Amino acid sequence: MWEKNLKSFKESTFKTKLSFICMGVGQFLYGQKIKGCLFFLIELLYLFYFISRGWKDITDFFTLGTEETDTWLGIQGDNSIIILLMGILSFLFLSVFICLYILNVKDCLQIERMVKKGKKLPNFREELAILTDKNFPAFVLFLPVLGVLLFSVLPILFMILIAFTNYGGKVVPPMLVDWVGLANFVKIISLSQFAPTFFKILSWNVIWGVLSTFLNYFGGIGLALLFTNKRVKGQTLWRAFPILAYAIPGFISLLAFKFMFSYGGPINQLIQQFGHKAIGFLDVDAKWSARFIGLLVNAWIGIPSIMLLVTGMLANRDESLYEASRIDGANKWMQFRKITLPYILTATTPVLIGQFVGNFNNFGIFYFLRGSLYLKNYFLASDTDLLINWLYNLSIDNNYYSIGASISLIIFLITSAISLTVYVRTSSYKEGGRFS
Repeated sequence: MWEKNLKSFKESTFKTKLSFICMGVGQFLYGQKIKGCLFFLIELLYLFYFISRGWKDITDFFTLGTEETDTWLGIQGDNSIIILLMGILSFLFLSVFICLYILNVKDCLQIERMVKKGKKLPNFREELAILTDKNFPAFVLFLPVLGVLLFSVLPILFMILIAFTNYGGKVVPPMLVDWVGLANFVKIISLSQFAPTFFKILSWNVIWGVLSTFLNYFGGIGLALLFTNKRVKGQTLWRAFPILAYAIPGFISLLAFKFMFSYGGPINQLIQQFGHKAIGFLDVDAKWSARFIGLLVNAWIGIPSIMLLVTGMLANRDESLYEASRIDGANKWMQFRKITLPYILTATTPVLIGQFVGNFNNFGIFYFLRGSLYLKNYFLASDTDLLINWLYNLSIDNNYYSIGASISLIIFLITSAISLTVYVRTSSYKEGGRFS
């Protein structure tokens, strides 16, 4: 790569060499003055930013500040979190500038080749026409990509880097925050304060993700098969009930179920009417009953979306396959196992993976059912909390920001590893979603 670039530099003309050094000069000398001025202006603006602030933000990024604030002495020190944020922003600006610099070099080399072949160079208006026609996707996506960098990539990078600092607890601005490397991850898996809780919650989180996804997915398929069966009368009416459950905001359903299973709720009132004591379905010691209720509530909220998706797919299935299988002696179960299920899985594997990731990171279920409940054998958590709930308890309620960021990074690694491993083994990836 470097040898190729060095060869291009050596073999290029003097005008092109100038664009390697100063953006836009080569274009200007070749007669494309407006484009050359724009490239040159971009370089001037970045150099002004880099000299006035960017260089300091990049160097401070590696130290996160050196002078601590002292209000008694009137010392306005460094804010480590602002330094971290501005440092990330500086690196993003540097990356964008490098991309534009490479674009400038490639453009000038292209102009040189056109001149050597005796071709007429397009003027600025013609360049704009080419940009908005042949390169229309790049032209339209430039501003959205820039917005994604600022409003999506920047917060994600900030969260990831916080995991490698000691930010949180007593170490918050105006105190200086420092880089600690992998210390937070070591704490999570080794210290008696965090490790037992982490592994308990992780094991339950994996079980929850698998069970809830399985229940929602196959529950949705079951309802779709039921409501598309010609022998079921009033299909539209029956289909409306799950859709209504899906249309109601999730937190309202969660609060309703919390009331239903509370000591004063209708379920316990019925139990008491039959002469039995009220049951603490969501009580402090209600471990598996609370987990089971969480699975049911999540199914109530999640099954309708899968049902709607599969219903649309079943309406467009090839009936000739079923007719041929009946002639060959296949029963209903064999048709489902050999035709219907592979057809649905091929088309909905990305949705299934999305369901798993969503369920794995489902914050609302147990937050609304058993929020703010801390148990003795758990550190700032309960036996129904998922990693995302524990992250919230640690970072938002108790200021363990760096530990919370470390847990969020672990969640990302787990979900991405499982999702990619499953996806690359499916026909949706191998065959491009074709079903035969």
